[in-house]
Amino acid sequence: MDFLCYLHEGWEPLIRPAEPTRAWMDGTPAGFAYRCLPMNIANAHGWEILTPSGFSAYWRGGSTTADVIIRADADMPPAAMPVSLFGQATLTIHIQGLFRTPPGWDLFAAGSPNSAKDGIAPLSGVIETDWSPYTFTMNWRFTRRNHWVRFAAGEPICFIQPTPRDALERMEPKFVPLKDNPEAARQFAEWSQSRNAFQAEVAQTAPASGGDQWQKRYYRGLDMVGEPGVADHRAKLRLKPFVAGTPVPSAAQPVTVDPARLEQALAALVASVRDGTRFDTGLLTAAGLPRATAERIERSTRVSAG
Repeated sequence: MDFLCYLHEGWEPLIRPAEPTRAWMDGTPAGFAYRCLPMNIANAHGWEILTPSGFSAYWRGGSTTADVIIRADADMPPAAMPVSLFGQATLTIHIQGLFRTPPGWDLFAAGSPNSAKDGIAPLSGVIETDWSPYTFTMNWRFTRRNHWVRFAAGEPICFIQPTPRDALERMEPKFVPLKDNPEAARQFAEWSQSRNAFQAEVAQTAPASGGDQWQKRYYRGLDMVGEPGVADHRAKLRLKPFVAGTPVPSAAQPVTVDPARLEQALAALVASVRDGTRFDTGLLTAAGLPRATAERIERSTRVSAG
């Protein structure tokens, strides 16, 4: 499916598939931090927008825009220049790109996962990029006053990740006793015992190699009986880079529809036509239909009823 970044004249954003590596992880003994697969996957679970030139920023401790001082390197393009726009100890970067996600998909924007900077922290936002004709800003908030913060050229200043808009709201969170799932309970108990025994053995006898210092079942996607947990287990992400291209026609885009929501939306549409009331087309798009298709269905329904 398409994930588009429309470029206005003069915009030249630097965007790459997010790097799985982190300097602090490189610095751990034998790189042991990379043994944590969930952290590796999180690192690469989106795209990073980079600053084209370096800059330094300083917060004097106040709440006004004048309390943030920014000094950019001489080669900083004007359109990429960080600014003090909102006050409240924040630094703002205008993102050069009008992003367009598939119908029903938002864009989560934040700092790169598992990455920290001394003195400043990234703020997060969720944007409805399947329709919005507006760009967004990436904002960082200082955590230390009277302290210079440095962003080097090519350093990530924003992390973006498309996410289905209604996926969380469709979840039905439930507390369930583990004993109600005997197989999961059995494998959990076996794993717990195995892990305790493994750690005790490692503490008593140093492993011959670094690879012997950790258990690898989850990394390999195997359960406690050695069977694959799922067919699409990932030990590495391979996201595609942004390249010049043209959008795939809407008719050729794959559409995932929620049958229950679609049924409810159609019932609401029929009721609105019958009662002469306004219909919210967003009910159809929330079910997974493209906006143009939803609007066409509403028009056709009203014409047929008229």
